Amino acid sequence: MNIVVCVKYVPDAQSERGFDASDNTTDRENVDGLLSELDEYAVEEALKLVEAGEGEVTVLTIGPEQAADAVKKALQMGADKGVHVSDAAISGSDAPATSLVLAEAIRKIGGADLVLTGMASTDGSMSVVPAMLAERLGLPQVTFASELTVDGDTVTIRRDGDAASETITASLPALVSVTDQINEPRYPSFKGIMAAKKKPVERWSLADLGIDSSQVGLGAAWTKVEDVTKRPPRQQGTIVPDEGDGGARLAEFLASQKFI
Repeated sequence: MNIVVCVKYVPDAQSERGFDASDNTTDRENVDGLLSELDEYAVEEALKLVEAGEGEVTVLTIGPEQAADAVKKALQMGADKGVHVSDAAISGSDAPATSLVLAEAIRKIGGADLVLTGMASTDGSMSVVPAMLAERLGLPQVTFASELTVDGDTVTIRRDGDAASETITASLPALVSVTDQINEPRYPSFKGIMAAKKKPVERWSLADLGIDSSQVGLGAAWTKVEDVTKRPPRQQGTIVPDEGDGGARLAEFLASQKFI
């Protein structure tokens, strides 16, 4: 089984997030970044499927030079090879443009029996790219999988909702997005870290994929961020001593905030 896992290089949530003042897009070059945590579950699931049978795992990412770190982490976990699509024209792309680039890259990779993604990116949290990608590739999509099994040419997932769980089956090739309940991603071992240095990583531009630059980037985006304001610093809270009328003051505060 040949599996393509789409991963994203995102700003570290623990670091200060910056913006490009010229267009209000997220600064992805001058901040600390990493492989999106939610994508690690997709990488792990791909590795488990291949380890249970045979095949290979190709990791695909889009982004600036630093995005190669996302591919590197996946290779250290055990993926077989990587593809990094990097082109200055991609900067500022929205979800439709991102799905276009991913779709053409997957077509160029060729022979994918299964495309795996995380449930969302930790920076955008939109959860729409998997559906858009499946539409562009003409693949059945089964999303938000908390359990996944492959039997012959069929993939089956369990999707857990608030009130019930659904079992959904699709024929391969297919696209599946997985949740953070599906597994526990492995930590790269020393052996995996050393082996990753010898694994192939191809770097492609838009020209390599046959995509015109007018189809991507901020100019082609359907939405635009008009203004960005940093969150104000946290103010010191009010301390209510547990004495005297403390209980009444606490109840009054909770009521004023509509907590009770």
